[in-house]
Amino acid sequence: MDALVGGNYTEVTGFILLGLTDDPKLRVILFIVILCIYLVTVSGNLSTIILIRISSQLHHPMYFFLSHLALADIGYSSSVTPNMLVNFLVERNTISYYGCAMQLGSVAFFGATECFLLAAMAYDRFMAICSPLLYSTKMSTQVCVQLLIVSYIGGLFNAFAFTAGVYSLVFCGPNRVNHFFCDFAPLVELSCLAISVPTVVPSFVAGSIVVVTVFVIAVSYICILITILKMRSTEGRHKAFSTCA
Repeated sequence: MDALVGGNYTEVTGFILLGLTDDPKLRVILFIVILCIYLVTVSGNLSTIILIRISSQLHHPMYFFLSHLALADIGYSSSVTPNMLVNFLVERNTISYYGCAMQLGSVAFFGATECFLLAAMAYDRFMAICSPLLYSTKMSTQVCVQLLIVSYIGGLFNAFAFTAGVYSLVFCGPNRVNHFFCDFAPLVELSCLAISVPTVVPSFVAGSIVVVTVFVIAVSYICILITILKMRSTEGRHKAFSTCA
């Protein structure tokens, strides 16, 4: 970034991620543990996607959303984990300015997409249990695709807000990020300008997404719970509980 009018500012072209710990032994242990968790996460999600795609019995809205949730989870974990694993193996882990913005944008995109997909899945279960006669109409292929598109658009909007927020920050010296990835709050702390509207917008957007999606999920499952408790059939009640779980 160019020098600002009225002062001398050093251009920051990259950041140093401080990671989780400086203890060499603990770094090795964390590397092994997190690598195992990451491999299990990726392989589990890939298996879920492949199984849903090849099994005709799983070609239903719930599993349609579940496959995309698994895909978003792979993207979310892959946005941070590989770089964090590298951080355990090197003395100083650096990331470029644009790489930092891309990482944060990726995390924001997949994180928000997961929130919307979880809300869509809750709505799907609400329709299946509370309005079974209307389920095939209300959760048609067209409706599922529309909900999916809204989920990805919501993720893109969140990613744009955070990426634009990073580019609005001005860094004039300190470049040590006290985190294991480029999170927004530590970057704001490094900025040499006062907090402005562009730095508040990402937090507002992310907070709004969380509040809206959690509200949809909570209302859906409260209605589902009420409906299940009204069921006279023990078998039907058990089946509904199993599906929601």
